[in-house]
Amino acid sequence: MPPPTTSSTLVENSAVELRRMIGARELSPVELLEACIARIQQLNPFVNAVTATCFERAQAEARAAEQAVMRGDALGLLHGLPLGVKDLEPTQGLLSTLGTPSLRNNVPSADIELVARLRRAGAIVVGKTNVPEMGAGANSFNPVWGATGNPFNPNLNAGGSSGGSAAALALDMLPLCTGSDTGGSLRIPAAKCGVVGMRPSPGVMPSVRKSLGFSPISVVGPMGRTVADACLQMAASAGPHAGDPLSYPLDALAFQHPPAVELSGLRVAWTEDFGLCDVDPAIRRAMRAKIDSMRHLFAACDKVDFDLGDAHRCFDVLRAEAFVAGMRATYDKDPSSLGPNPRANYEMGACMSLLDAAWAQAEQTRIIQRFQRVFDGYDLVLSPTTPVSPFPWTQPYAAVVDGRQQDNYYRWLALTYVVTLTTHPALALPCGVDEHQMPFGLQVVGPFRGDLKLLGAAQGMELAFEKHPTLRRPRPDVAHLQHAVPALDSIVTAAPDDRFAHVPNDGVTASVV
Repeated sequence: MPPPTTSSTLVENSAVELRRMIGARELSPVELLEACIARIQQLNPFVNAVTATCFERAQAEARAAEQAVMRGDALGLLHGLPLGVKDLEPTQGLLSTLGTPSLRNNVPSADIELVARLRRAGAIVVGKTNVPEMGAGANSFNPVWGATGNPFNPNLNAGGSSGGSAAALALDMLPLCTGSDTGGSLRIPAAKCGVVGMRPSPGVMPSVRKSLGFSPISVVGPMGRTVADACLQMAASAGPHAGDPLSYPLDALAFQHPPAVELSGLRVAWTEDFGLCDVDPAIRRAMRAKIDSMRHLFAACDKVDFDLGDAHRCFDVLRAEAFVAGMRATYDKDPSSLGPNPRANYEMGACMSLLDAAWAQAEQTRIIQRFQRVFDGYDLVLSPTTPVSPFPWTQPYAAVVDGRQQDNYYRWLALTYVVTLTTHPALALPCGVDEHQMPFGLQVVGPFRGDLKLLGAAQGMELAFEKHPTLRRPRPDVAHLQHAVPALDSIVTAAPDDRFAHVPNDGVTASVV
């Protein structure tokens, strides 16, 4: 192996480039891991993105990975790449809390299928990444680990529920991280932190932990600093598994190099609000400015109108249904063990009837059918990913958007959850900054089951954006990061339950067995 590289420069390389360097014997997996650990130790105190860690186990696995390279063994797609795993995914021998006090000491005996596949492909799990409690909400704070701050301003939120993954990627702490998405949990933090988050079509990457196996609203997906990095993770994890009855046989390796898409041949539709989402004027202005800067790339770039019915109520019912299915035993045992957001979702669902459930299933079907009409004349749909610029993480959610009070703590996520209801693949693509100089994420929606076409188009857009000063991916100013006030290892919420009023991180550390 060659002499060590400067660690700060090394970790800025894409996952694809790092994997190439490892395969070419230009980089040792040991060197890469140590650089990532050093970066975590240096920058994680500013944003609190990485929670439980397993450095010693990872170091042993990196040494084994180095030996495999030197022997000339066949190497997996992710061989030697450090990986962060969202703390909703069980990991063998590593503390997996879901950010909830009842699982404060939970150390699973096996990896969930997603993590198992990534490890079989050669990835080295370094640690877990922070989430809202039980994944409920788009602000990654919880009573076990505290809050995650935005890499561009740690006093602001990083989004959620994959907020820890997004922040860790933005600061080059890890080259790859996992995510998951129901109402926008991949796309929103990616947008707020200036990285890529891909919500695949249901069944492309098996999601085996969801209680409602036949529901298409919850998926797992990749997060990376580039579209190609997301593609690499998909190639290592896509394909059928009996634990997800929506999964199906496919060519997983096709995701590694999706067919190139010529942007000049694409007809693109765009919207500020899908006709029913509240969006702040500043984000509307930013969206119009971005479109003006990119419309020359496409054969057509037209603003279109949408009719998506009662998407808000539909999502309310389907989301609550999933929470009831997943949390009934916990709620029946001790309702107070659930935080305010999970508990609100459960109690909303418990009050619903079979009539509500049947209506929501039928309305989702109608929404899917209506959405297809746009794709009769267009190849992609573009929109903002979030309706507001990042706000302080001490504010649990965006209670008011464009002067309108939001119905509940997740209504401000409507730009992403209306797309969830359509079951189309969608990707958050970094697209410069907004008026507050915070990352602006463009939501790019592909055709029905058109994941490969979406990824190919997104790669073309990413390349074109990089040449444009107002569209290229923004990068945090690491040299001027400052600690958040109050500290990120505590949370302040508006919960009536005083155990959530101010809960410090009590120093829970990794447990590796």
